[in-house]
Amino acid sequence: MEVFPSPLESAKFIAEHSKDVYVDEEGARRVAESLFDKASSAEFGLAGWKSLHELNPRAADKEAVDWVFLVDTLNFSFWSEQEDRKYLVKYKNKTYSGFWSLCAAVNRALDDGIPITSASYFATMTLDQVRHVFRSDTEVPLPLIEERHRVLNESGIILLEKFGGSFLTCVKMSEKSAQKLLHIVLENFPSYRDEAVFEKKKVSFYKRAQILVADTWSVLEGKGDGSFDDISSLTIFADYRIPQVLVHLKAMKYSEGLMKKLREGKLFQSGDKEEVEIRGCSIWCCALICKHLQELYQKKGQDMHEKINAVLLDYYLWDYARDHREDMKHIPFHRVRGIYY
Repeated sequence: MEVFPSPLESAKFIAEHSKDVYVDEEGARRVAESLFDKASSAEFGLAGWKSLHELNPRAADKEAVDWVFLVDTLNFSFWSEQEDRKYLVKYKNKTYSGFWSLCAAVNRALDDGIPITSASYFATMTLDQVRHVFRSDTEVPLPLIEERHRVLNESGIILLEKFGGSFLTCVKMSEKSAQKLLHIVLENFPSYRDEAVFEKKKVSFYKRAQILVADTWSVLEGKGDGSFDDISSLTIFADYRIPQVLVHLKAMKYSEGLMKKLREGKLFQSGDKEEVEIRGCSIWCCALICKHLQELYQKKGQDMHEKINAVLLDYYLWDYARDHREDMKHIPFHRVRGIYY
């Protein structure tokens, strides 16, 4: 059986050996202090996943779980080369960009009677059908459309052959364990194996696999098949937005050399040393923020281990990035075109 390295242990190792990215422990503590009041509010909780995002499914059923699987299978590479030329999707009189443009395109297809979340449909989709479903309302197409087509077909076939055509089968097989579900995903769906080699050691991030588990927990509201008692074993989802927020909040720092490359818009490859350092240090930095937050509550006599975890911190920071885009403009994000994030 293949061994899947732990993203948290990988992150610790990367942070300890990192040359161009630095986790500022004091900065992480300050972020925890600034989140202290927010962490007990509803917007930090599980309910926010539905209440703050109108495109996410309202229900907690098989269809909703299959929606989550489809969306997270395609949850990668939405950034634009130029700020004024973006892939956008109009849905119900609102225009969406980034990840939400994908969700809007999925909901638009469902409204048009296209069974896009059904494995029997996306297992056999042609490239032209994928282009049609994810068509843009600007002249800028969705990036990596051929890769999306390949990943859709591959994942659909696996669902049909092994899991009766629904991701809910995987969820039931996990017996309410986030880690077990994570391993089912990694063992069976190759496009989710987000790994690299750093200092001669295999390391992992599993951004989409972990977000798939987390979104399943969220759509099922942490109840029934989704009542994972080990949800706090997941890390944040290392993408290109979270590191930008952490640098903005001064919990993480880049070397001058790396900052220069980022400002020049250098395109990194998945697995490049600096790219691995950025992602690994982001995971470790957020683990420290969670630890400090829990310590702050403990001092007040409150046990918040159930309420504070990396998943909810990630959701919060990701929304923060969207709402503070102008403030963060001066901090460049790292550019990678690939299927992992």
